[in-house]
Amino acid sequence: MITSSTAPAVPPFIDRVVWVTTPSGRSLQVYPTSSGRRAQGDGDAAEAWREVLADDPTAGTPGMQAQFDCHWTFARLVEPDKPSWNLEPWRPVVDSQQMIAARCNPGGPEI
Repeated sequence: MITSSTAPAVPPFIDRVVWVTTPSGRSLQVYPTSSGRRAQGDGDAAEAWREVLADDPTAGTPGMQAQFDCHWTFARLVEPDKPSWNLEPWRPVVDSQQMIAARCNPGGPEI
């Protein structure tokens, strides 16, 4: 019997995206599916980003995909049960080392 934790990770990887306003500015909350939380296949991250853009094409701004990629790669390991991955268009565009050092939140902590 395949349970939800052992079932193959297949799309959809993103349940929904929701824009919210925080004290720092707009934030796109990306809610992964259980499949998205455990997906590790080649191309899964790209498929998940396509799903984000399909839900809200305005997410395709500089730095947003880099934040998403960081969350996809690291947040799922460090904080696997975090309800949403929060992406902010106001954050600076940085290189991958700076992104990782900032825990996917360049320009200041998550609020």
